[in-house]
Amino acid sequence: MAYPLHRSGDVPASPDLPALEREVLEYWAQDHTFQASVEKNDAGEQGSNEFVFYDGPPFANGLPHYGHLLTGYAKDVVPRYQTMRGRRVERRFGWDTHGLPAELEAMSQLGIKTKDEIVELGIEKFNAACRQSVLKYTGEWREYVTRQARWVDFDHDYKTMDLPFMESVIWGFKQLWDKGLVYEGFRVLPYCWNDQTPLSNHELRMDDDVYQTRNDPALTVGFSVTSAPEGSVVVPGDKLLIWTTTPWTLPSNLLVMAGPDVEYVVVESASAGTGAEAAAGTTRRYVLAAERLAAYARELTDEGADAPRVVGRLTGAELAGTTYRPPFTYYEGHENAHRVVVGDFVTTTDGTGLVHGAPAFGEDDKIVADEAGIAAVLPVGADGRFTYPVTDYAGVQVFDANALIIDHLKAATRSALGQAQEPEESGSVSEGTVLLRRESYAHSYPHCWRCRQPLIYMGVSSWFVAVTKVKERMLALNEEIAWTPEHIQHGIFGKWLENARDWSITRNRFWGSPVPVWKSDDPAHPRVDVYGSLAELQADFGVEVTDLHRPFIDDLTRPNPDDPTGKSTMRRVEDVMDVWVDSGSMPYAQVHYPFENADWFEHHYPGDFIVEYIGQTRGWFYTLHVLATAIMDRPAFKSAISHGIVLGSDGRKMSKSLRNYPDVNEVFDRDGSDAMRWFLMSSPILRGGNLMVTEEGIRDAVRQVLLPLWSTYYFFTLYANNATRLGGSDDAAAGYQAERVTDERMAGMAAIDRYVLAKAGDLVTDVTRRLDAYDIAGACESVRVFLDVLTNWYVRTQRDRFWAEDADAFDTLYTVLEVLCRVMAPLAPLLTDEIWRGLTGGRSVHLADWPVRRVDLTPTPTPEVPFATAAEVEVGDLPSVDVGNLIAAMDEVRAVVSTSLSLRKANKLRVRQPLARLTVAVEDPAALADYVGLLRTELNVKEIELVQADAGTAERFGIVERLAVNARAAGPRLGRGVQAVIKGAKAGAWTRDADGVVVVTTDDGDVALLEAEYELTTVVGGSAEGALAAAVLPGGGFAVLDLTLTPELEAEGYARDVVRDVQDARKAAGLEVGDRIALTLTVPADKVAAVEAHRDLVSAETLAVSLAVSAADGDRTVQVVKA
Repeated sequence: MAYPLHRSGDVPASPDLPALEREVLEYWAQDHTFQASVEKNDAGEQGSNEFVFYDGPPFANGLPHYGHLLTGYAKDVVPRYQTMRGRRVERRFGWDTHGLPAELEAMSQLGIKTKDEIVELGIEKFNAACRQSVLKYTGEWREYVTRQARWVDFDHDYKTMDLPFMESVIWGFKQLWDKGLVYEGFRVLPYCWNDQTPLSNHELRMDDDVYQTRNDPALTVGFSVTSAPEGSVVVPGDKLLIWTTTPWTLPSNLLVMAGPDVEYVVVESASAGTGAEAAAGTTRRYVLAAERLAAYARELTDEGADAPRVVGRLTGAELAGTTYRPPFTYYEGHENAHRVVVGDFVTTTDGTGLVHGAPAFGEDDKIVADEAGIAAVLPVGADGRFTYPVTDYAGVQVFDANALIIDHLKAATRSALGQAQEPEESGSVSEGTVLLRRESYAHSYPHCWRCRQPLIYMGVSSWFVAVTKVKERMLALNEEIAWTPEHIQHGIFGKWLENARDWSITRNRFWGSPVPVWKSDDPAHPRVDVYGSLAELQADFGVEVTDLHRPFIDDLTRPNPDDPTGKSTMRRVEDVMDVWVDSGSMPYAQVHYPFENADWFEHHYPGDFIVEYIGQTRGWFYTLHVLATAIMDRPAFKSAISHGIVLGSDGRKMSKSLRNYPDVNEVFDRDGSDAMRWFLMSSPILRGGNLMVTEEGIRDAVRQVLLPLWSTYYFFTLYANNATRLGGSDDAAAGYQAERVTDERMAGMAAIDRYVLAKAGDLVTDVTRRLDAYDIAGACESVRVFLDVLTNWYVRTQRDRFWAEDADAFDTLYTVLEVLCRVMAPLAPLLTDEIWRGLTGGRSVHLADWPVRRVDLTPTPTPEVPFATAAEVEVGDLPSVDVGNLIAAMDEVRAVVSTSLSLRKANKLRVRQPLARLTVAVEDPAALADYVGLLRTELNVKEIELVQADAGTAERFGIVERLAVNARAAGPRLGRGVQAVIKGAKAGAWTRDADGVVVVTTDDGDVALLEAEYELTTVVGGSAEGALAAAVLPGGGFAVLDLTLTPELEAEGYARDVVRDVQDARKAAGLEVGDRIALTLTVPADKVAAVEAHRDLVSAETLAVSLAVSAADGDRTVQVVKA
């Protein structure tokens, strides 16, 4: 039976990876391999053997991008691995369907732009459009997910708009209500005037580009004092200088805030006065923080003076209670308003040290105003436009109003200073208000992550989760989560939890889970009802609820039971819930808990694993944690990967217009999904770093991993299929059927076989450990390193044994390849399945168990029992014979080979050119004695000399140790003496004492160094022994290569070059590996002797049954004919 065992035809030497992947995907679909992989593992008693993975629901109204693909690959690796480890892993896909993204898509399709237009159209029709739009790209998503070889259950998916999911969401709200953790309030929140909705604070911190540099007008305005506390240095008419970057908030000013301990000064200045006022010698007085005086020296210093003239000083506490005329007249006379109030948050880092307060437009302003008994005013509508009583700017968007406000302030100031040539329009600016300075201010400012418009901060009525009440518990439960990378726990996530604020969970929109709150429409008969199930709604309203969306849920009304007149009605609050409530409810809502699957959920919560990008530490990770803590008093998940951000090839955010990233489908069609998977999964991005996606990086995955694996598989099948003697038949088509190596057999095998089997065992152990810890990138690196051992060491050094049909070589490579495919299966699922099925004829590598090494199942070996017998433990997949120091010795041999080949390359000596001698100096020469033959063959060297790496040998070859003193480490201990020590080290004036301590001789005596204070490096100097090249070995010691070429060595080198040309000619002629040939060579006359001297070598290496050599002018020629 010939390889591959699962299909007809030979294994191609150069595979078309994308075509191969499509065949595997088609096979999976026909075979139902995914379903079989889930069903093969029993769930166990009460689901004890289930691995619970949370698949964060994407929006389906846009196509997947690299961020989705990256997360999707990680979401696939872990469940595949856990399945092979014997766990049952359900992978139910979900869709995020509610919220503003869905509404904006529907508005675009309907050709409408405002909320008023939605109301005019009708909420029912609009929400029907939303329902349709959210599933627009589900087909494309399914294609992408399937093409990336990600296994998920689309047929039993969940959608956040489905009735069972929404019922669980309102149940969660009711739980919060019952616990006193949800309340209605008026707070200042980030607000998008374009989308007419508030945002949660965590939404501003999810992506770096939410904050963008913006230039705003910055004004310094003087408010005219009307009264001051008795004995104050401030008097009526003085100007309180405030600084603001939001001029549009000035009409709503209700207070000025001062730092209680900040020192303020009263400055007298005539420089601002001109015209008749200046001629009369009139001066003005300004109040600002002493530390900010220098910043305003230009405006406040009189002509001819060196500095502003300070006429009084007082603290913020002493300034408190001072009253002033508001900058605009709209709210003049507002109760308790227009006075100075202290605020601990006030600083003097910028501005004037006095903060203008508009409580409806500043979070801190609102807090201070509430404490001072000053009610906020809100003359701005939901669309961000001014309303009554700010009549001068009514209907103007607030940012557009800045220019009008500045013009009015300028006009009022010119009029106050006597600069106006004729009366100017100054709107409703109060008398005495002056504009001292106008400038442009560049600052980082939040923008809406959906529409990219600049946000405003505005007071809104909302329902809030009282996160601050459970913050300490959230921090405690965070300690139970295993984060990758670890620093997330106490870093970005932990810090965010420490500063958590109450969460606004309602939106004045249309398409979303309803706020399940009904209130009386008559304040005289107040009542609030909160519902947490469909049954509760039906019981009170007498109708069966089949849709919880607006407007159907809004239609549910009933008489107020607390109103004896029977005139008031219970009506639902119009808001819908923040879409993040849906996302945070996903663990229980996807299974309709607690209405169904209650027992299952209790035994499977928290989930085992979750993965998303780092921004979700302020998004999905955060909302999951809030609701899990508040409702369940448990973390939502046990383990989490928080990966970095995918960037374009230029290091910037991916942009279609910039075309700074390769098209996903082009990559799939050119390199395949496994290449993209390996590139992403092996990168630092899964350890929290960012990653630039480049075509070169993806192709490196093909060159460095996928093709070497395939080439090894091809090599094995080529030689196994052409083996005749081992198959017990003279029929060349019989081939050799490889077998797994057993313990008993391994004990008597060649060292190189035992070595690669042992290294494969180490790989299993290492990858298992890494994937258990969710270190996917580390697992990829372990595989890459092993592939180098397998391809560039074992296969390359053992080619002659395969040609000789050595059963041990075949079975060793078969055993290693089969295990390697299983280890790599989660990391390269398509290619490994093709290879594994070709090797074994099995149904799928993904239905196989994870490989086990018997040594991992047994106690520590003892001298009496060096390894366990098959009767003692479960049979593993790899033999567990104790190989002693074999791995260390063989790794040292590999290091010698690698170093020596580098010496050849540096001296431009091809490997086919034999050399006379290599001297290897190591700590234990005897450990390498058995590998002298291997070294000779690999390095094409006639003689290998193994010597002790001591001072005498080093001196013989000019090898020296160089001492480098770390001044930063040694300086604190040695003080100024460190320079003398550095000088002595550079001069070589140092030794080691009997205890190995480094001692440096200086003019002031000997100085012993601590281990952390220096570094010793071995360097190669010159040598008087002729043409030698030397290099330091990675593990200590060195190698010295004799570069001398004798005529005999050059002749053999030429003959080996001929062999290479003949092999190329065989390949070009399409000959099989075992075909014999008649060989004819023409070579320059002076090279005939070289070929004749090595006739046997050339014939044996090329399978030539006849060899004719003749002399000719010009380059050599090769002619091969099948014998």
